[in-house]
Amino acid sequence: MFVSAIILGLLGSFHCIGMCGPIAFMLPVDRTNKLKQLFQVTSYHLGRLFTYSLIGLLFGSLGKGFYFFGFQQQLSIIVGILMILVILLPKTFQKYNFSKSINRLVMKVKSSLGKELKKKRNDTFFTIGFLNGFLPCGLVYMAIFGALATTNSLSGSLYMFIFGLGTVPLMTTVVYLGNFTNGVTRKRIQQAIPYVVVLIGILFILRGLGLGIPYVSPLPVKNFVDSIEGCH
Repeated sequence: MFVSAIILGLLGSFHCIGMCGPIAFMLPVDRTNKLKQLFQVTSYHLGRLFTYSLIGLLFGSLGKGFYFFGFQQQLSIIVGILMILVILLPKTFQKYNFSKSINRLVMKVKSSLGKELKKKRNDTFFTIGFLNGFLPCGLVYMAIFGALATTNSLSGSLYMFIFGLGTVPLMTTVVYLGNFTNGVTRKRIQQAIPYVVVLIGILFILRGLGLGIPYVSPLPVKNFVDSIEGCH
């Protein structure tokens, strides 16, 4: 399961270049002091990872409730189906605009980001990263689906943390080199992202079906115990 998090993060970071790349490129880093610059960039990433971990903690807690009541397998199937439907029927999901309250929140986040980007204090970079983590992003939503399908709050938090780690290499490169990928390369990678999301959705469905496939679709705990007892 956690492999899907790192894959979403690595591929999603190419999408992030378009969404969050301008923020990373505009970071008020000290380009005259390499060590200080490294500290500032690391603080920015830690802020993002902290936000993702908090979000994962919340949705992992919800997933724990499903696990407690024995619905974890069904939830994994539902999450997988939702991932696939979001890719296959994007316009259908765009009709459901939950936006008014969310848009107000996003505007506040963007306003706070704008203020922080003008500052050059050491704590500014963590704050920028922290706020950056709350900006809406389709790939983050996919990762949240994955966190929801985990069995407890810690696993959900770890899932989102690993997803965030996957975005670090490319976002760091953006800070140092700016927009270094050409349009053709980025377009090809972004075209591949939906296929990867569908594949991950299928893996979640297989996991929920409990077909007894090692690492991919393990048996539910009860079935696993029954199969062991049947061997005697």
